[in-house]
Amino acid sequence: MMQTWIDAVCAELNLPSDVNVDVILDVARVAAHNVERPAAPVTTFLLGMLVGRGADLSEAAAKIQKLAETWPKPEE
Repeated sequence: MMQTWIDAVCAELNLPSDVNVDVILDVARVAAHNVERPAAPVTTFLLGMLVGRGADLSEAAAKIQKLAETWPKPEE
């Protein structure tokens, strides 16, 4: 179902359909768990902006994940 959705969005926006879903979901997961849940969609949007400017997806994702994994936890 999700791949069908991705294919439809890519077709509608005239984008290539070779989306690395696993990398995107990993970035979203790390941001959601280590920063806060709303950080996930915003972080993946920022990742997309960076890749759209020519950055390598894997390198950009690794930088974001490293930042999120070292993000300070809020005091409880």
